Amino acid sequence: MHDPDAVPAVPAAPAVACTPLPPAPRVLQIRFTGSGSEYFRIWSVNLLLILVTLGLYLPFAKARRIRYFYANTLVEGQALSFHGDPWKMFRGFLLLIVLMGTYSAAGHFSSTAAFVAFLILCAVWPALWRASLQFRLGNTSWRGLRMRFDGSLTDAYLASAPSYLPAIALVGGGLLIGRDTAATAAAGFTPAVLLYGVGALCMTLFAPWSFALFKRYQHNGYGIAGQDGRVKLSTAKVYLLALKTAGMALLPMLLTGVLAAAAVGLARGLGGPNRALLGTVALGIGVGLGYLLMFAVFMPYGAARMQNLAWNGTRSQALGFRSTLKFRSLFALTLKNWLLTALTLSLYRPFAAVATAQLRLEAVSIGCDEDPADWVAAARAGHADATGDIAGDFFGIDMGL
Repeated sequence: MHDPDAVPAVPAAPAVACTPLPPAPRVLQIRFTGSGSEYFRIWSVNLLLILVTLGLYLPFAKARRIRYFYANTLVEGQALSFHGDPWKMFRGFLLLIVLMGTYSAAGHFSSTAAFVAFLILCAVWPALWRASLQFRLGNTSWRGLRMRFDGSLTDAYLASAPSYLPAIALVGGGLLIGRDTAATAAAGFTPAVLLYGVGALCMTLFAPWSFALFKRYQHNGYGIAGQDGRVKLSTAKVYLLALKTAGMALLPMLLTGVLAAAAVGLARGLGGPNRALLGTVALGIGVGLGYLLMFAVFMPYGAARMQNLAWNGTRSQALGFRSTLKFRSLFALTLKNWLLTALTLSLYRPFAAVATAQLRLEAVSIGCDEDPADWVAAARAGHADATGDIAGDFFGIDMGL
């Protein structure tokens, strides 16, 4: 029998499966713990031994410097380690001296010999550059995991081509001009001058393209455990950055030009027999300040923006990088470093190197979708790629990253 006071039954809502949100990637913070006073002791001993050995200690000094900076670079509390053999670096250093010495000596015999030596240098340099990347990464470890560089030799030559071909034209044209000085002076415009001009123009126009290729080759070859680096770095963005950097370089020149003109006018307005001298001194000081400010502005601006552009576009299967280096911070630090280095007659250089490394490294953080401890466990179980065998390729030469 129907009860009029009964509450009608409400049909049950269909069960909805709750999909858990993916966990947010953990952030691996980078800290630099080095101090200027500690590095000053290493730097001063290195400098003394380089002078005593007439430069032969340079590779050993470089190994000591790299070890110090790596040991004080902490990623999630774990320091980097450098395992490079200084004697391999020394053999590479000797090879570099032989190559550069051969090129320099060939120039004293004839322009043809100098050009042939330059072509040989161009032919071997991409291979040496790749070897230096393999050596540095193959001898760098974090949490016991060796890093690696997987860039191919073919890609090294392709990355170098846009800068090498104009350089060959530039050097060839310059040697021809030097050999036929009289003909060039009489004609004013010769095929050698045209070749030189085309080479210089192409080197300028292709510079951002070359830089983008170099960065892509480097970042695409980085790897650790099962992670393979990949970077999104468009050539158009590098060209835009180059234009902005050039514009930033012009600002201090224009500003100091206006100030120098005002100072010259003021000096001449004072009258007296020394007004011409005062005007010349004011102009010279203005030009010098403008030149220094130009480098103090465009170098930090280009370095900060390029670091952010390259690393923000770099990731691997489980890693993503983020760089937030600010131009104003690097600019202020650069001015401070230059001023104190000049006042201390270069004794502040190790302190400047430590401060710059700390600023640039701590501006980078790493997002990780996995637990790096699993990489260590996999490596100990024998499932990770071996990365230590490539350290000796191409004489183990190290020309830095």
